[in-house]
Amino acid sequence: MSSDLVMVMPIAILSEVTFMIEQRLGPLQVARFLASLVKGEISLYWDHGDLKRILELLTRYQDMPLGFADAAVIACAERHGGKVLTLDRRHFGVVEREGTIRVLP
Repeated sequence: MSSDLVMVMPIAILSEVTFMIEQRLGPLQVARFLASLVKGEISLYWDHGDLKRILELLTRYQDMPLGFADAAVIACAERHGGKVLTLDRRHFGVVEREGTIRVLP
């Protein structure tokens, strides 16, 4: 990872991310991930105002359905430059067409 790249993750999805890491990669990788948070390699973010945007997204995309975690990532991305690093284009690709986020890679 480039030293000038700042990764921001909404704190609202921390338990989901650690659960997925544990299930797929094991507890040692969870510890490594948490260590990267402690070191500040990934910044945890939350703004109370994101709740309004999350609600808007959940309502607008209820037919997908867009879940809370994805909506939290989108709200966070919109406040931090609009880039979403994911391999899951299913939901993020649809929202990307609004022009408020850009899905990477």
